[in-house]
Amino acid sequence: MSDEPLITLLIVDDHPVVRDGLRGMFESAPGFRVVGEAANGVEALSAAATGDPDVILMDLRMPGGGGVDAIRELTRRRARAKILVLTTYDTDSDTLPAIEAGATGYLLKDAPRDELFTAVRAAAEGRTVLSPAVATRLVSAVRAPRTPAAEPLSAREREVLALVARGTSNREIARELFISEATVKTHLTHLYAKLGVNDRAAAVAAAYERGILGRTGG
Repeated sequence: MSDEPLITLLIVDDHPVVRDGLRGMFESAPGFRVVGEAANGVEALSAAATGDPDVILMDLRMPGGGGVDAIRELTRRRARAKILVLTTYDTDSDTLPAIEAGATGYLLKDAPRDELFTAVRAAAEGRTVLSPAVATRLVSAVRAPRTPAAEPLSAREREVLALVARGTSNREIARELFISEATVKTHLTHLYAKLGVNDRAAAVAAAYERGILGRTGG
């Protein structure tokens, strides 16, 4: 006898053969019930509202409405369902947006049957499930330095940076902005930290690269 609660599922995939295969797989196993299917992200929103599943198996690239947009909207609606991405794609451009949008887990379609069952049970409990390839990518992305825009520069920091780009000395910047040299140095320290650089030249280069300088001309 099984004390495990029944887990209800919504299958979202644009290929009918894949949906049929997944439905057959889960309905032949104890503890699962498929309550709906959808062929794209837009249909998934409607099916999720109607079926109120515990777990949504979500493909990503689908004509008529992609998975990431659907995940983002389900998260915004605070849907009860946990979303487990099931796709053939493991690139950073697929993986990271899906996780950031609110997916509980991310598996590839070549996952063994038992691994998929285990992942759905874990997702239903709110636990994160990642295929090894995806886990490796996420760890690498988290460890990679965040070059663009962590914290925006203040208006004063932008003024200081524009003057630095013109080759203005700290003393001249202080005189032009009617502040002390010590305050100029403080602004420089802050903007260096925000840009992830250590000196004036690197700060100017980073600012042009990110479009902070160049449009206004200082």
